[in-house]
Amino acid sequence: MKAKNLVLGALLTALALVIPIYFGGYLRIYIPPFSATLASHVPVMLAFLVNPLVAVMVGLGSTIGFLVMLGPVIAARAFIHVIFGYVGAKLINKGYTFEKALLLTAPLHAFGESLVVLPFGFTLYTALVLVGIGTLLHHFADSIISVILARTVLSGIMNKIKN
Repeated sequence: MKAKNLVLGALLTALALVIPIYFGGYLRIYIPPFSATLASHVPVMLAFLVNPLVAVMVGLGSTIGFLVMLGPVIAARAFIHVIFGYVGAKLINKGYTFEKALLLTAPLHAFGESLVVLPFGFTLYTALVLVGIGTLLHHFADSIISVILARTVLSGIMNKIKN
């Protein structure tokens, strides 16, 4: 892996840890039993633009951050970031736009988080409706933030790295 990709991955992983640990109290939306931390998907979504390995690394960082702060159920949901991050980065590698990759990974993300909570005693209704639809809405909100950041801040950083 190139040094610049490793550095970007480390920075995004740090952000994936910091969001739930330090900002979770401010950015968390809680509608029992569903919870969402605004911007928590942004690091893995931005990692789509680096490469699949970095997306997996950032997804694992997110999983650890949520395990530390909110326990195994939320960490299991966060582990889905590894999967949708990898798929999103592969879509980018295949030539899909960032926006299209975000759109195509939304159902995978929502359905994955719905399925992973079932062994923890969630009913099918709670898993599919509250967690699934909640995750889908959260994915789209974080997609908007990610697109804005990718078009402004990240593009500026990438241009400086290339030069």
